[in-house]
Amino acid sequence: MNKHPDHLPSLKAIRVFEEVAHFNNVARAAEELNITPSAASHQLAKLEKQLGCILFNRSAKGVTLTLAGEHYLNEISPLMLGLAQATANISDEKARSALRIHCAPSFGLLWLLPRVHKFREKYPEFQLTLSCSYENLSFSRDNIDIAVRHGFPDWKSFEIKTIRHEKMSVLAAPAYLAKYPVNKPEELKQHALILSESPLLQWPQWFAAQQLPQPDKDWLFRFDRSYMSLEAAMLGHGIIFESELLAEEYLRSGKLVNVFSADFSLPVSAHHLVYPRGFAQFPRVSHFLKWINDELETIKTK
Repeated sequence: MNKHPDHLPSLKAIRVFEEVAHFNNVARAAEELNITPSAASHQLAKLEKQLGCILFNRSAKGVTLTLAGEHYLNEISPLMLGLAQATANISDEKARSALRIHCAPSFGLLWLLPRVHKFREKYPEFQLTLSCSYENLSFSRDNIDIAVRHGFPDWKSFEIKTIRHEKMSVLAAPAYLAKYPVNKPEELKQHALILSESPLLQWPQWFAAQQLPQPDKDWLFRFDRSYMSLEAAMLGHGIIFESELLAEEYLRSGKLVNVFSADFSLPVSAHHLVYPRGFAQFPRVSHFLKWINDELETIKTK
């Protein structure tokens, strides 16, 4: 029986390396793996000795990857995903039917949650788990099939499908506009403006695009979650510059309306479907990708 080559590191050491690289902290990585910090440090030292190079720069603030460490992480990440994929291919039926989605909180709450029941009704054989955070989780470490990420699409080694036709618009509640009418963009500087801090495009970019000076007044509110801005605007507190993709239900129900015509909206490519190469062959993933694409196309044609 063939033995594994002696130069192959242990999976335990690789797991520790991935966790420490993710958290930039040995103690936090050890907590995640349910081992002691000294055990984690021992595994790292063992791996570095085996590789013959230093993987982390260590300081009082924590640890950061060296250039060699970054290169090694980029090289092994696809291999770890391949191992996870191979394991899933021969796992039991229950594991194969478990679809795990991770997405940005506002997208999950405002767009996915109101319609995900349609996917469950169409594909009852799949058990769906949805988690939300702005953290880019690891597909292999966190056992994720598809991520809906917000930001610039610079995630290497993954398949990326950008959600098209998203645009940012100036929105307000009808009751607010009835009380404080807005006739032209120049008048906005006199109004209560709510700043959404998470979108790629924000109020400063909108004013610049309209060749208008930035407002002198402070923002009425600043929110780091789009759903907070949308709720505040719906309650009539002020005017927001937000994604119509996320505001779809508010606009459909009339709780919010466009303050200006479509000429004053700005296109943005902010949300992306991200998944490891090869995962689209799994039925649970391929069916979800088709379903979400059909849903987005339905919105576009309305």
